[in-house]
Amino acid sequence: MIIAPIRTRVFKEGENLLDFVAHYFRKVPERSVVVVTSKIAALAERRTAPVVNSRTKEKLIRGESELALPTKHVWLTIKDGMVMASAGIDESNANGKLILLPRDSFKAAAAIRKFLQRKYGVKRLGVLITDSRTAPLRAGVTGVALGYAGFRGLKDYRGTPDIFGRKFKYSRVNVADSLATAAVLIMGEGKEQRPLAIIQKARIEFCDKVQRRELRINIRDDIYRPLFEKLPKV
Repeated sequence: MIIAPIRTRVFKEGENLLDFVAHYFRKVPERSVVVVTSKIAALAERRTAPVVNSRTKEKLIRGESELALPTKHVWLTIKDGMVMASAGIDESNANGKLILLPRDSFKAAAAIRKFLQRKYGVKRLGVLITDSRTAPLRAGVTGVALGYAGFRGLKDYRGTPDIFGRKFKYSRVNVADSLATAAVLIMGEGKEQRPLAIIQKARIEFCDKVQRRELRINIRDDIYRPLFEKLPKV
């Protein structure tokens, strides 16, 4: 797999995202995945808010979340079926504002894909909208897929044999988040100005229609739920 990050100028709030992407992608090869950071997708939608005070930010976080719990460091929230800090609201590289997540990252990915397919005449093309996340009990952030289009986000090994002929019962690979993690590592988290990237030679299955809920797990079925229910209160 080959990942090429693309350095750009600073994206301005309210800009046309499709024109911006097309400017930096002079061509798009077949069987590639175009990566777009969620921050510029949100800026294109003017998904920003002024930093007034902590109460204003709290109200915004609650309004953006399905569940919000205050913790020692951040608000722990659930949004769009994912656990994240502060509903994904970010102050970094925001020029004094708060940047929210895009309204619908799957819809944004589909729109970018359709535009690029028409412009460059490609058929097998993926688009991935990325963000960063922390994982329980692990330091640092990794990439995560907020939305995607053009490829299957989950590879299912269940029922297939391993190298010794034993059939897998549970194994599935999160393709979308794996691609996002690799891309975000190369794109950077600081002042690199690499909000775009292109992935080639990835072993993924391209498709025209994605199952946008395929990566979600009901909280009652999450294998980690019993562990956290047993943790001592601190």
